[in-house]
Amino acid sequence: MSAEILLGPINDTHERIGASFADFGGWSMPVSYSGTVAEHTAVRERVGIFDVSHLGKASVTGPGAADFVNRCLTNDLAKIEPGRAQYTLCATETGGVVDDLIAYWVSDDEVFLVPNAANTAAVVAALAAVAPAQISVVDRHRDYGVLAVQGPQASEVLTAVGLPTEMGYMSFVDAELTIGGRARPIRVCRTGYTGERGFELLPLWDDTADVFEVVLAAVTEAGGLPAGLGARDTLRTEMGYPLHGHELSTEISPLQARCGWAVGWKKPEFFGRSALVAEKEAGPARRLRGLRAVGRGVPRADCEVRTADGTVVGLCTSGTFSPTLKEGIALALIDTAPGLADGDHVIVDVRGRGLECELVAPPFVQTSTS
Repeated sequence: MSAEILLGPINDTHERIGASFADFGGWSMPVSYSGTVAEHTAVRERVGIFDVSHLGKASVTGPGAADFVNRCLTNDLAKIEPGRAQYTLCATETGGVVDDLIAYWVSDDEVFLVPNAANTAAVVAALAAVAPAQISVVDRHRDYGVLAVQGPQASEVLTAVGLPTEMGYMSFVDAELTIGGRARPIRVCRTGYTGERGFELLPLWDDTADVFEVVLAAVTEAGGLPAGLGARDTLRTEMGYPLHGHELSTEISPLQARCGWAVGWKKPEFFGRSALVAEKEAGPARRLRGLRAVGRGVPRADCEVRTADGTVVGLCTSGTFSPTLKEGIALALIDTAPGLADGDHVIVDVRGRGLECELVAPPFVQTSTS
């Protein structure tokens, strides 16, 4: 018997406005409404709204909750303060990655976590297994929705509906949006997964449909579009952002994925510290690199990467056609031993055809989150 496909809080809304769907992380997700390229372009040039309510949510509460989280996850919460959010990782003891996630530091006694959909239970279990008696770790997956408003006009859209926009990057505020005479609580964070200026909104699960409708109307008024999983993937690939299961996994370390900046190396304690420090001292055996197709063609995930003499030196982890650059791009884990440098050319085996690509350092496009 196949596993049950989970539905988000506004599945009926997506059907009504013409979404196509696919299974992602066990959830039925809108892939596209008007076409991935059109939605991608809307986000880069104007604004788009994504429903990413499949993302996990978890709360860590109790006396000393922030200190507890800081002893578990890789990044250093001491670098920020309450009211800020931080990209961090839940590592394995061997240096792999259970998940990458955003930690919202609410107070010394509360941290709110947003992991990836398929890994929420694993993150909660990892934290709960070592939590002292006074610390509660609770999966709150269906308590909140998540809507992402992304693009150069994102601030104008939120201002138009009465939500705050003046917080700094990776900061959040708790606000309210009155709809139908009732105030709806919403956590508003200045972050996103596209490289553009943007915000992620966390309404209550049962309020998500109403909030989506109000914000979508403002997005449409600004010339923007609802955007699906397809555009989310092309946008994040252009930025070189990792996706768990592709650029990060229990077999791919933060150092290999170029996420060493999200590790608090001076902290005395976090999951996987000994293994990661040892890998850092030795140097990772492979490293995430960007590939730009020189000829016609699109490199794809799981394509082998070879040198001109046919030596296999890596594997593509993600690949797509870049709507911004109008060419094929990819992320790939490349062996460090051959000493390949940015600007060198390699050959990607795309279904038996060699596609010449240039090694580059991500991001592939320059954007501004300011």
